Amino acid sequence: MITFHTYENVTCIDCKVSIGGKDSSVYLYLVDGLLIDTGAKILEDELISFYEATSFEQVVLTHGHEDHVGTAAWIERNRNVPILIHENGIVPCSKPANYRKYRQDTWGIREPFTPQRLGDTVETGSYKWNVIYTPGHADDHVALYNEANGLLFSGDLYLIPKTKLIMHDESIPQIIESIRRLLAYDFQSMFCSHAGYLANGRILLTAKLEYLENLSGDILHLYRLGLTPEEIDAKLFPNRYPIVEVSEREFDSRHIVQSVITAALQA
Repeated sequence: MITFHTYENVTCIDCKVSIGGKDSSVYLYLVDGLLIDTGAKILEDELISFYEATSFEQVVLTHGHEDHVGTAAWIERNRNVPILIHENGIVPCSKPANYRKYRQDTWGIREPFTPQRLGDTVETGSYKWNVIYTPGHADDHVALYNEANGLLFSGDLYLIPKTKLIMHDESIPQIIESIRRLLAYDFQSMFCSHAGYLANGRILLTAKLEYLENLSGDILHLYRLGLTPEEIDAKLFPNRYPIVEVSEREFDSRHIVQSVITAALQA
């Protein structure tokens, strides 16, 4: 199901899917002829109706995960507009989808497409957007910022206030650095790809940075006391979430602990 909202002259397209009996949102945004992300393949029929009724001149993908690029192949076939992604995402997007069945069941199976390389800026009808490389959640992840009006599209960098699980290839230290990079810009509100429009986005992102910094400090303190990563995980994250087993530990709090320790050992 998709619904529409407008904040600060941005059209927010809320795409809801059911995960474990609960609705989960992934957002597309349309501003000044720019479509940001393309949603999930599983909602393609509804999104096609929106695309056919809407004018846009280009597409920027915040990163290549299937819930963000699921209908890009349809756009490539049916709309003569460039689709742009960070250079690290070009080759993976051009190949058939390679992700686990639980993700296929949730978001659908996205088709291959051929995006173009995203540069340091994107120009639309009225604005110039800074492209900010923000890895950690994905190695092709970017945020978009418009200095003229302070609009910030943060992709999946924020998501929720307190991270308890990450995927095996995510990095908490990289996410921390990426959040610091965003906070160097002058913005107040924020458009998150899963939490939607956040009027107090700067405050929330600052609070998340503080949480992750404190969490990283706790992990390293316990590690230096001699606790194993497994013991640290059990101490700091006692709750177990169904997605851990469903994903066969692709999502797990253990990845938080290990990413912090690994980065410290490599420093």
